[in-house]
Amino acid sequence: MLTPRRICVVTGTRADFGHMRSLLHEINLNQSLILQLVVTGSHLSPRFGNTVAEITEDGLHIDERVGIEPADDSALSVAVATGEGVSAMALALDRLKPDIMVAFGDRYEMFAASQAAFIQGISLAHIQGGEITEAAMDDSLRHAITKLASLHFTASEEYSRRVIQLGENPERVLNVGALAVDNVLGADLLDQSELEKILKIQLKESVFLVTYHPETLEKNSGKDGISALLEALNERSESNVIFTGVNADPGYSQINELIHEYVKNHPGQATLYDSLGLRNYLSLMALATAVLGNSSSGVIEAPIMKVPTVNIGDRQRGRLRATSVIDCGASKIEIRRAIDKTKDAEFRASIRNQETPFGKGGTAKAITRYLEDCDLAVLKRKKFFDLPGKIQLTN
Repeated sequence: MLTPRRICVVTGTRADFGHMRSLLHEINLNQSLILQLVVTGSHLSPRFGNTVAEITEDGLHIDERVGIEPADDSALSVAVATGEGVSAMALALDRLKPDIMVAFGDRYEMFAASQAAFIQGISLAHIQGGEITEAAMDDSLRHAITKLASLHFTASEEYSRRVIQLGENPERVLNVGALAVDNVLGADLLDQSELEKILKIQLKESVFLVTYHPETLEKNSGKDGISALLEALNERSESNVIFTGVNADPGYSQINELIHEYVKNHPGQATLYDSLGLRNYLSLMALATAVLGNSSSGVIEAPIMKVPTVNIGDRQRGRLRATSVIDCGASKIEIRRAIDKTKDAEFRASIRNQETPFGKGGTAKAITRYLEDCDLAVLKRKKFFDLPGKIQLTN
C-alpha cells in the first residue's frame, strides 16, 4: 500500500476557511491523503472574533497554530508581520514536512506561507489565481503566489488563461470552478425563526447584509465609500442592517470605528457580528434583500443564491460579474440608486435564472482527485511557459 500523501492546507481568515471548508472535509475523507491544517492570521485574534473556534467546532484537527498578527493596521505593521510570518511558517512546515501545501487566494498570510513552502522545496498548489482586484494589494500578492506555485486550480476559463499568461504550464492549470459553489449548493440553511434565535434579533421584511473592507491601495483605504454607504442606510430605517466584521487589512480601524458608531446610534436597526460563521452567513444571505459593500462574497456567493449585490468602489474591480451585481461609485447618490434597484421587482425577476461564471459545483472533489493523483516529481521543477507569437513592444 502506498504511503498517504501529506496535504498541508493553510487558513488565515474566516473568509478563506469558508471557501475551503468543503475541500478540507473532502481531503480528510480520502484514505490516500493526510490532511495537515495550519491556522494563522485573524483566526487567532480576539479582535477579529477568535474564529479558530469555528474550525474546531467543525470537527477539524489543527496541526499548527502560527501567529501572524500586525501590531496595528498600518502598512508597516503588516509588512513586519508578513516577514515574521515567513519565519514562523517555515518552522511549522519543517515540522509537518508536507508533500504539497495548498494556498487559497491572495492575502499577506498566504503570501508568507507560500514563500516559506517554496524556499523549502515544498510543492505549492494555488486556488483561485488569475483573478483581479484592482484597488487592493491582494491583487499583486495573488499573482506573486501564482509564480511560486506549480499547480493551479482556477475558478473560470478566463482566470486560467491569465495564469497561463503569467508563464504557467497549461497542463498544470485546471479550471475547476469556485469552491464557494460547493458551499452554497451543499449548505444546510437555517430558516428565519432558527436564525433569529441564534442571532438574537428579529428580522424585518427588508434585510441588508453589509460587509465592507479597506481598499488597501487607496489613500484613505475606502473611508469615503463606507461613509457614503452609512449615509444611504440612514434613509432605510424600515430595514435590518446587519454588518459582518472588517478584514485585518491596512486601514481597517477607521472603517471599523465608523461601523461601530453607526450600530451604536441605530439600536434596533443595525447589528454587528465579528463573524457569523459560514452556515449563519449563508442562511442570512439567502433571506437578505441585498448584499451591500465591497466583499468578494457579494460577487461570488450572492449571485449563486440569486441575491442582488450593491458593489461599492474599486475593491472588486476586475472580477467576473453576474447580472445580479450592481456596481456603483463611493457616493451617497449612487449607492442609494443601486439599493433602490435591488428592490425593483423587474430586476429581481431578471436574475432568478441567471448563471454565474464560477462553475456548477464539484470543485472540492476535482481538486482532491488531482492532489491524490498528480506526479510529485513533475511538480518539483517549473519551466516558464511562453505564449506563442510575438508581442508588439512600444519604444
